[in-house]
Amino acid sequence: MNDGGTLGDRTSAGTSKARVVVIGVGNPYRRDDAAGLVVARRLRPMVPAHVTVLEHEGEPTALLEAWKDADAVFLVDAVFSGAEPGTVHRLDAQTGAIPQELFRYSTHAVSVAEAIELARVLGQLPPKLVVYGIEGKDFGAGEGLSPEVESRVAKLAKQVLQELPA
Repeated sequence: MNDGGTLGDRTSAGTSKARVVVIGVGNPYRRDDAAGLVVARRLRPMVPAHVTVLEHEGEPTALLEAWKDADAVFLVDAVFSGAEPGTVHRLDAQTGAIPQELFRYSTHAVSVAEAIELARVLGQLPPKLVVYGIEGKDFGAGEGLSPEVESRVAKLAKQVLQELPA
């Protein structure tokens, strides 16, 4: 792991295309909290060359650095709102604040919603920032997603892939 909080990446230099970043956020040792990381890993071999895929622990300043100069960012993280496990929430950060309550049980020191609002205050939001939250069930210690979340990961990866700019 490097000092920026990034768990892994694949960077492609596309000079004529918009800079697009997909960020999977999570903790691989807190069960469903790893859902964003798993989505990123599934997307990595499928994305166009102008897309960078990152796995991230969610540290706010490292997130801001990860999307610096990006034209479009798609961020995936586990959430807990009380909805049915596996439910996918799609939020557009440009239309307003990301609901803090979705990320209230975040295993990250500062939630993704708080990092996004910090970026908004600092004028560092990318022109397009879409957040996908996948409803988790089990955030206890251990590896592996719950069956409910695992069954939705492939569909969510496909949904993100379809939304990426060409």
